Amino acid sequence: MSSQKFKKLSDSFIIDAEYEEGFREIGLTDIEAVFNFSGGKDLTKSNLASYRNRMQFEIRLPRTTLFLKRFNRPPISVQLQNWFAGYERRSCASFDYETANELSLKGINTPKTVGFGEQFGALFEKRSFCITEKIADAESLERKLPEFFYGRQDSDKLRLRKNFIERLAKFVRKFHKTNYRHRDLYFSHIFYNDRGEFYLIDLSRALKPLLLTERFRIKDIAQLYYSAPGKYFSTTDRLRFYFGLTGRKRLNRKDKSVIKKIKHKTKRMAKHDKKHGRTAPFEN
Repeated sequence: MSSQKFKKLSDSFIIDAEYEEGFREIGLTDIEAVFNFSGGKDLTKSNLASYRNRMQFEIRLPRTTLFLKRFNRPPISVQLQNWFAGYERRSCASFDYETANELSLKGINTPKTVGFGEQFGALFEKRSFCITEKIADAESLERKLPEFFYGRQDSDKLRLRKNFIERLAKFVRKFHKTNYRHRDLYFSHIFYNDRGEFYLIDLSRALKPLLLTERFRIKDIAQLYYSAPGKYFSTTDRLRFYFGLTGRKRLNRKDKSVIKKIKHKTKRMAKHDKKHGRTAPFEN
């Protein structure tokens, strides 16, 4: 974001200057228009909080697919939790685009932010939003793994799988070295493109904890363990991933304790999902 040229299109609406003509063409010229906009595909899920909305839409200049996240009158309890997590008063949307910018500067691929804005009352947030580019030629690991995971396995595919797992581990390790913890680090939030690059998305819950940093790191790892489908990731694959995270080749006493905590968390997650009629991916 730092290398982009941003401009204030109107009050509470900041955009990448490259997208001004495209936004004006579809009438996105102020925050009121953003929250009235319905010219895209609604991506809101049934389990998404009522104050949150997600949409996919297209612009012609430049020809791009964009994603819009809107937060309309978030509950005060949510805002207070955000302020506590961010150590200052911040809008809901800012947790996405400010975190993405900071991580990008530290070498972690994140979606490109092209627009954002926020409105506050005397104290609390009224509404906020952010607009990001679609990651080109990429899919989430939940929806699609690289081709070498599928079909009959041979030595070449096994070599590529091993390399993929090691690079994924290094990507997560690099992310954690920024002192951020994602808190929603499932395969659905890691994208992989045709050039073999990883991207991290949905950063609205990410934070830099002053306390319990290791607890949040273990939670992130457990979410990855949980969402890695058992059909494609063996016990050996998971151990290889853990070695990539730690940079070690042998388990010490602390590692064994961490792995035990990871497995305990995944079992709790599986129990919760089964209670609600969902299957646990790692058990598949």
